[in-house]
Amino acid sequence: MKQNLALFDLDNTLLAGDSDYNWSLFLIEEGLLDAKTHHARNEQFYQDYKNGNLDIYKFLEFQLKPLSEHSIQFLDDLHLKFMDRVIRPMMTQKSQALVNKHQAAGDLCLIITATNSFVTKPIAAAYGIEHLIGTDPEMVNGQYTGGVSGVPSFQAGKVTRINQWLAERQQQLSDFETSYFYSDSHNDLPLMKLVTTPVAVDADETLAEYATKQGWPQISLR
Repeated sequence: MKQNLALFDLDNTLLAGDSDYNWSLFLIEEGLLDAKTHHARNEQFYQDYKNGNLDIYKFLEFQLKPLSEHSIQFLDDLHLKFMDRVIRPMMTQKSQALVNKHQAAGDLCLIITATNSFVTKPIAAAYGIEHLIGTDPEMVNGQYTGGVSGVPSFQAGKVTRINQWLAERQQQLSDFETSYFYSDSHNDLPLMKLVTTPVAVDADETLAEYATKQGWPQISLR
């Protein structure tokens, strides 16, 4: 029997909220970022993302800089707090049930997210999903540099990254009889248009409108 592919966006799809946006708020609460300067910029970047005009490299420069200022051990301990305080309350039973259903069917499951893999790897693990494509923060000698490694998995970058990942496994999208991609955001349309079964999840206005026109399934995981 041929295996199917199930791709999941993370923020506002599997999670009832945005891990990237909330990571910055969490760092402010922890006294690690200046509230005045960071809160306003965080809000602006989030708005740009929702509007579809985010400059991903400017955003990553902003988002990854704090990682370069601390040791890995400190960051890992901090992330445990972040998981308990912020992320676990955003993980819905419906999301977990959807993941479980695909896994029980023997589908190859993967989270593909624009959010950096430092923030998202433990979240993928909490859902029991082994495979993750996130934007990769650059690391040199066991320390984050604040830079980016490779192509950010954002908009058309998600298509590049999934193709690279599958190629490493000697596979391609067309090998799967059924390929699902669950997302809330119009930013994910480049990849949604390539799978056999795109599913709009608690979709933003632009995606909901497009999904309705195309006759795509629309669901809520809240």
